[in-house]
Amino acid sequence: MEILRNISRRKLRSVLTVSGIVIGVLALTTMGAIAENFNALIDGGVKYFSSNVQVGPPDGQTASLLPISKIDEIKKVEGVAAAFPSYTFSAKPGAVSAVSFGFPDLIVAGDPEESNWSNLKTTFAQGHQIEPGSTGQVVLGSTIDKEFKKKIGDTIDLPVRPPDAKPDFVNHTFIVVGILNPTLTAPDTFAYLNTADGQMLLKDSLPSAIRDQIPVSAITESIDVYATPGTSIGELDKIADRINNQVTGVKATKPSVIVNSFKSGGAIFTAITTAAALLALVIGGLSVVNTMFMAVAERVREIGLKKAIGATTRHIMGEFLLEATVIGALGGLIGYGIGAVITILVNANTPQGQSTLFLLTFRLTVIALGFAIALGAVAGILPAWRAARLDPVTALRNQ
Repeated sequence: MEILRNISRRKLRSVLTVSGIVIGVLALTTMGAIAENFNALIDGGVKYFSSNVQVGPPDGQTASLLPISKIDEIKKVEGVAAAFPSYTFSAKPGAVSAVSFGFPDLIVAGDPEESNWSNLKTTFAQGHQIEPGSTGQVVLGSTIDKEFKKKIGDTIDLPVRPPDAKPDFVNHTFIVVGILNPTLTAPDTFAYLNTADGQMLLKDSLPSAIRDQIPVSAITESIDVYATPGTSIGELDKIADRINNQVTGVKATKPSVIVNSFKSGGAIFTAITTAAALLALVIGGLSVVNTMFMAVAERVREIGLKKAIGATTRHIMGEFLLEATVIGALGGLIGYGIGAVITILVNANTPQGQSTLFLLTFRLTVIALGFAIALGAVAGILPAWRAARLDPVTALRNQ
């Protein structure tokens, strides 16, 4: 009867210990998937902004527009290989922003050729790029396309008319010519237009009283400047300095400033999520240590008998380390499985138009399972050492 009770207690402790590991790995998986998703967004921003120099109005200038003629001046600066006008508008003006880790729906207008210069590459799931010199065409990112349920050849009105639109609100009908593959970053929520259509939307955004007085074809919101492909970010910083020194009425921002701001934000977020997950794992590791010490205390006689018939210290340590490692592996598999199911279900039920919250990656899978196994093994070292150091004669005499 006592033997049965001991076996029942061992099973209960093992279940509780595995549960501790499960909770820890579940936390690591879900929090890690949030961090992976956020880092994917950050990586997209780093890729894009590390390949160009952003040029806008000077600091303190009230007007947020630039003469498009500045592009010709900028192209004369040493190191500049290409420069493009850029226009950005809200795709859903007046919409209430939902809590999301992604980017808002935006209309981005410019020269389609610019995509050939950027480090952030996009590919087409359907259709093709906007035709040069065309008007009335749009390429949709994967997320915004799912939100509006569009396919090639469909039309979409942009910007989307808000329920409380003012009488002078204007939007236009565009034909969907391309749908992008998911990038897990900003382009997923973008609707891309040609330069002429961007200038048309710029005119629409002006007060109705002055719309016809502003030559929108002669102005731009910002200018994206590129050097030859492969130019280092340090050299791009120097190009930004030269633009500021040689071209009046503009402000070129060093790419390193933007990139570092992206990286610092990602590092802080990752540190917070990782710390929370590791805390849960440490608690699970302590439960393994406690269970294994209890197992040693209950199996003193068994250990003594094994050593009396020739079991070596190595064999005893190996037995207890294997048991602790199996506990860690079992808890890791269950915890990761539950975490994966949760992330998949939450992503599948993400409201249309919002970016998903989680991203499961191979790296995260390896980290979660590997950490659980390693945690079990490390947590079993001290109990295993204690079991291996037991004197067989003393162990048998005390039982």
